[in-house]
Amino acid sequence: MFYGEFEHNIDKKGRLIIPSKFREIYKDRYTDKLYITRGLDKCLFLFTEEEWKLQEKKFKDLSFTKGEARKFNRLYFSGASEVVCDAQGRILIPQYLFDYAFIKDEVMVVGVSDRVEIWSKEKWKSFFDDSIESFETLAEKLIDKE
Repeated sequence: MFYGEFEHNIDKKGRLIIPSKFREIYKDRYTDKLYITRGLDKCLFLFTEEEWKLQEKKFKDLSFTKGEARKFNRLYFSGASEVVCDAQGRILIPQYLFDYAFIKDEVMVVGVSDRVEIWSKEKWKSFFDDSIESFETLAEKLIDKE
């Protein structure tokens, strides 16, 4: 699915060019619609329509009688926006999402298997620098040992 890191800029109209490698994946899946929303760690999550429907089902199944589930769904889905790539492979990102993720001009577009994450360049660098040293420790904790 989506792998790699790409540095891009936001244009004056608030548009981001999706890396060509990712645009090819969208074309292969015959999808025009993408969904962008607030992600975790102050980044944005971008999903194909197919993956968004899976996300929607998963979170819709959370009990609305539980306060934490209601709060999460409100924040996650109220931040969502349907976007479509134009002929140049750009998407228009709403200003409230830029504000949430502290995005100004420079971004990192990161493939994370089933989704694309969009980070402010500074936030990504900070996350990466703070996290890379624990990469092996995380692997030991999270990956089953045989």
